[in-house]
Amino acid sequence: MPVYSMTGYANSLAQPPKADDGNPSQSASVSVELRSVNGRFLDLSMRMPEELRGLEPQLRELIAARFKRGKIELRINTQKDSDGAWPSPQPDQLNRLANLESKVRAWLPQAAPLSVHEALNWCKSGGATPVALDAATLEAAQACVQGLADAREREGAKLVAILQERIQRLRQLADEAEPLLPAVVARQQQRFLERWQEALASTGGATSVPQEALQERALNEAAAFAIRIDVAEELGRLRAHLDELTRLLKKGGELGKRLDFLIQELHREANTLGSKSAALELTNISVEMKVAIEQMREQVQNIE
Repeated sequence: MPVYSMTGYANSLAQPPKADDGNPSQSASVSVELRSVNGRFLDLSMRMPEELRGLEPQLRELIAARFKRGKIELRINTQKDSDGAWPSPQPDQLNRLANLESKVRAWLPQAAPLSVHEALNWCKSGGATPVALDAATLEAAQACVQGLADAREREGAKLVAILQERIQRLRQLADEAEPLLPAVVARQQQRFLERWQEALASTGGATSVPQEALQERALNEAAAFAIRIDVAEELGRLRAHLDELTRLLKKGGELGKRLDFLIQELHREANTLGSKSAALELTNISVEMKVAIEQMREQVQNIE
């Protein structure tokens, strides 16, 4: 299953179907645009002409059935060829117009009769049925939704490639840190024992306390200190999180929130590695890890 980004754009254009006599039901076209950016939930906004406002529930259902997260903006525009050729009035249109005129003049005898220009304007503005325009809008919206899904899938594939590259970088940093641990722990233990002896010598404790007790206490303190600076457990958990990230990226689907949680856990392990670091080499590795994890966080924010 592919991984989808929450960023994408698509547009589509449709025209009302032609009437049985071969003439268009209206000289018009409908354009639909969808723009999507990242968001915690599905946030849908619509901009459309008032004559199409009745389609809003259907359009919302259509988009919600395909997308689960992201801030999506839908824009619908209708373009009428008002500057084109004048339409050929149909008999039913002229009959309706004549009936309306006769009713008006029956109540208002002083009303002026309709001119040819006014009759043509009425035929031009009232030639299309709402059903035909609604059908064209839904057709364009369906094509646009599919186009946005394809765009988000392509963008998602790019995000997966970036994340896999960062995961590989974190594995390399963990592999670099692991061989340093025994030497770092041993070096810090030796420093601790030297300072222990210096402290005893300066306070005179070596003469008042038995040597065996001092040696046992020193070894215990050195062991406790080694445990505090050992980061092998953090590296193990970091690798486990990286394995889970890799598994989720291969599985695909809606995993943005789960990836975000794992990124937080990775950042926590890198922070702990830096705080427990007792050597400049491990500190540098911790900084490099935080940079890579922050880059991953920026990309994960765009995954659905």
